[in-house]
Amino acid sequence: MLEPLLSQLNNMRVILASGSKQRANLLASTKLKFEIVPSDYEENLDPKEHTFSDFVEKTALGKLNDVYEKLKNDTRKPDLIIGSDTMVVYNGKMYGKPKNRNEAIQCITDLTRGGLPNSVYTGVVIWYKNNVHTFTEVTTVYMVKLTDEEIAAYVDTGEPMGKAGGYGVQGIASTFVKRIDGDFNNVIGLPLCRLSQVLKNIIKND
Repeated sequence: MLEPLLSQLNNMRVILASGSKQRANLLASTKLKFEIVPSDYEENLDPKEHTFSDFVEKTALGKLNDVYEKLKNDTRKPDLIIGSDTMVVYNGKMYGKPKNRNEAIQCITDLTRGGLPNSVYTGVVIWYKNNVHTFTEVTTVYMVKLTDEEIAAYVDTGEPMGKAGGYGVQGIASTFVKRIDGDFNNVIGLPLCRLSQVLKNIIKND
């Protein structure tokens, strides 16, 4: 809940450093006015060299910095920039966006066959008045076991492509998600509750 700070925030130039439609829709649901500026940051961090939280926060920071560089010479500079990155972790292994059908099938097979829940990590970075604020939100997702036929049929819908972990919990994947512990919006890609609290603290302490 960003009220009663919305009037103050909506007088600022707020940027979402993401091309994700899901993140944009989530942020728009708060009634916050913002611009979408996709990042061209090359996501090439080595997962083996980072903790899960560090990985998503550093990737989110890379996206934010890329967008900041694009806009820093604008006549009206940004007042606030939000960067975000989401990664799914299963049995100690990170799963990003599948690059092809085979990767998507393998990903969904792993997540639904092993009998363990997967964890969704979203790192959020907020730039405001030359200060950077970061946090990671984690949500646990329990899935039912799918057959080979069901996995192939799901992948062939196209929904897994472009999504961390190869599934969209707000879409068809909701039919095989048994339980979620934590923020549902975090699984989609932006933890609105935590984000709102952090934004309120940043603005109030300004």
